[in-house]
Parts: sequence; C-alpha cells; structure tokens
Amino acid sequence: MADRPGDDGGRGDGAAGLLAARLAEAGSVLLGRSLAVRHVDAGSCGGCEISLRGARVLREGLTRFGISMVDDPREADVLLVTGVATATLADAVRRTLEAMAPPRFVVAVGDCALDGGVFKGAPNVVGGAERVVTVDLLIAGCPPSPGRIIAGLVALVEANAPPVKRRSRIEPHA
Repeated sequence: MADRPGDDGGRGDGAAGLLAARLAEAGSVLLGRSLAVRHVDAGSCGGCEISLRGARVLREGLTRFGISMVDDPREADVLLVTGVATATLADAVRRTLEAMAPPRFVVAVGDCALDGGVFKGAPNVVGGAERVVTVDLLIAGCPPSPGRIIAGLVALVEANAPPVKRRSRIEPHA
C-alpha cells in the first residue's frame, strides 16, 4: 500500500512506472541513448541504498526503461551520491565525477547527502555532497522513497533536455 505520492510499494505500477518511462524518453532526447547512472556511497547508513534498490527493481528494474546502473564512471551520465561526505570518501566522489564525460549531472540523494544530516559537525564529516562537488539536484528524505528518486531523475533530465524539434506536417495531395 502506497503511503506517499509517487510511491507504489515497489510494484512499479502507477506513478513510479510512468515516471520511469518519462525518464527513459527524456534520456533518449538529451543523450540520444539510454541513461547510465553511477552510484557512489560517500558514507551512508544504508537507508538510501535500500530506497535506491527499490527504484532499481520497479517493474523488472529500471533497465526495462533504458536506465542502467553502471560501475565505470566513463560510461555514466549521472553521478548519484548518497550519505554524508566523509573526509576519506570525498576524494572518491571528486575522482568519479572527473572521470565522467559531459553532459554529466550530480544528484545528491537523502538528507545526509544534502547537508550532513544527523552527522553534521562530526569530526570526520565534511558535510553534504555540495561541499565536495557541484550538485545539480537534491532529493530530500531520510530515506527518500523509490518513487521520489525516480521523480527527481525525471525532473533533472527533462529540465536539461533540449527542446524537441517538431517536424512540419505534410498533407497528402488528393
């Protein structure tokens, strides 16, 4: 049973399935191919990863919609960061972003990735992802729902997609 808008309990029907389809379409317009996402855990508790896993398995996985999780940053279009930016992992986030080819986007997922969350001020915590790299999209929540993660990716890609060129309609001659 869904308790939040955009959350369909992991079934993949309803709003989340429609959002994933819109994301695949927008990714094709912007990139001319499917969307590749590279996830980096910058020091999280694991809650955001559970929601991310939920987003990945919606309706046989996001791969069905042309969205794939990749291990090689050179293949990635989106860097998805979860967790606080710890001093030991901040460099890994920077190097991953540097290895990505443009156009590239950075998405911070979860309250910890926004500003350090409950771990703000801890000795080994640099802060949120914005303290390490420039972030294009912040998705709040502790943890955010799978539907919210997908909705955020849709909004990011649609906002950066070039306008669709419409072909003029050619009327057949009678």
